[in-house]
Amino acid sequence: MKHRYQILAGLALATVPASGVGEAYPSKAIRLIVPNAPAGLADISARLIAAKLATTLGQPVVVDNRVGAGSTLGTAMAVRAAPDGYTLLAVFDSHATNPHLFRNIEYHTLTDLAPISLLVRGPLLLAVHPKLEVKTVQDLVKLAQARPGAINFATVGPGSPARLLMELLKLEARVDVTNVPYKGAAGAVNDLIAGQVDAMFATVPTLIPHVKTGRLLAIAITSEKRSPAVPGVATMSETYPGFKAESWVGLLAPARTPREIIARLNTEVVRILALPEMKARFAELGYETVGSTPAQFDAWIRSETERWGKVIRAQKITLD
Repeated sequence: MKHRYQILAGLALATVPASGVGEAYPSKAIRLIVPNAPAGLADISARLIAAKLATTLGQPVVVDNRVGAGSTLGTAMAVRAAPDGYTLLAVFDSHATNPHLFRNIEYHTLTDLAPISLLVRGPLLLAVHPKLEVKTVQDLVKLAQARPGAINFATVGPGSPARLLMELLKLEARVDVTNVPYKGAAGAVNDLIAGQVDAMFATVPTLIPHVKTGRLLAIAITSEKRSPAVPGVATMSETYPGFKAESWVGLLAPARTPREIIARLNTEVVRILALPEMKARFAELGYETVGSTPAQFDAWIRSETERWGKVIRAQKITLD
């Protein structure tokens, strides 16, 4: 019933003029800024959504990768764009941690952008090299307690899930492990497979091929419940209650974009994400489609920003 209402609402808004202009929205191409590199989750999600939106809206939706400054460069471009529905922004989960890492960020994360919808989300795996001879999180923690600072965790960026989840584990388990930073996930995973580092939090599709071949061992997943993607692997929360985390992508527009345009876009995006082929495609990547209301996505961003801000402050994480 809810989806029927949203679809009908979208049809009713289809001919509403944008920003007082006497023409229906959209009347020209839409730019979808991705402040992350091509081939990443945000980019893949944006391109899949853009292709469907273009068909639905009858105008091109052009993905524009604007990489730099930890994704704040492209986000700032979207914030400065005219709030007319012709510039959109697809953000990765680092969107919620950047306010705590960048001192001179050019925008306010919670007020300078209008949420449209949470698009997709998915858990992360904690994997270790088999040489550690640990089978569970408890085993890893005991080893880390016995050998303070000796266990090396690969991470990718100070605000990445890999880094933040490692820091959260340090807080929850009260252990000392060593952070080994990498510029990209590929290098980190390669070194984990080679045994140059011992452990890493990463997305399911990043690690599962190597888990299946036995080159890596998955010992926990950060979802609320156990996942059929990794049968027999326990959740982190089974050992540390409340230890849950997800990688995610969401869609926003500049603040003050007309509410009717936000509503139109939300309706179309929710409908697109509900398509069986979209659900199947993202499932292949280890993610589930969401399709939230703007208010729900706003609450999600605020919750993630507050939660990880506490971890960043507690662990004194910096961009260095």
